[in-house]
Amino acid sequence: MAQFETDERGGVTVLLDGHPQSYVDPDDPGFLAFEYQQQLGIVVDTRPAGPLRVTHVGGAGLTLPRYVQHTRPGSPQIVLEPDAALTEQVRTHLPLPRGHRIRVRPSTGEAGIAQLKPASADLIVVDAFAAGRVPAGLTTTGFFADAADKAPSLAMNLADEPNWRYLTRVLAAAATAFGQLAILSTKDTLKRRRYGNLVLVAGAMNLSELQRRSASAPVPTGVLGPAQVAKLAASARPFTASDAQQSPEPPDPGQWRVR
Repeated sequence: MAQFETDERGGVTVLLDGHPQSYVDPDDPGFLAFEYQQQLGIVVDTRPAGPLRVTHVGGAGLTLPRYVQHTRPGSPQIVLEPDAALTEQVRTHLPLPRGHRIRVRPSTGEAGIAQLKPASADLIVVDAFAAGRVPAGLTTTGFFADAADKAPSLAMNLADEPNWRYLTRVLAAAATAFGQLAILSTKDTLKRRRYGNLVLVAGAMNLSELQRRSASAPVPTGVLGPAQVAKLAASARPFTASDAQQSPEPPDPGQWRVR
């Protein structure tokens, strides 16, 4: 059962198992509170102008689908969220805007992506956590191959400890399907000072625009470009269906900075 906590500005945090999953400002869907949401928003903003076909893996409060609808009205979007009860709660507490083209399917990311038609999306956004950890099935060579068949670009919210043992294996898996990779994250996470979220950008991208927008992000954000990320990916063995792992357990779940 999800919990909905409203703050003084009217924004609502959606929590599952005590972990903040989404932050929604019903009066300002263009507001992205969590750092990784801001970074996913940067990826969306660097795509060519106009409506965008987006498939989301992970729904929760539907924060990013609302953002895409707000910034690119008329965008056809599919959300793969296996927790149908959560989706119903969100629709009740935080109704979607009128005129939206957001369809929520009760499916896991792996099954849902596999069932899509080839080249059916412009961008796949993966932001799925269970008990604060990225599910293992979303980081395999097979999953990335399916994703690359459906869209030219992917953005994925990951999390790792400073040693980046998990991250490099995910990068190695993604590199088997997408031509180039980049990473967006806060400056202290990129310097490996703490556990933190890192947003993987895979496939077609506008690197200079990613760098420009990251430089002016509300929270200091850096970009590791394709050359740097390729070296990281080459240093590890890719995750496969036989040995994939969840992301490391967060050291202090529930603590997120809201700008």
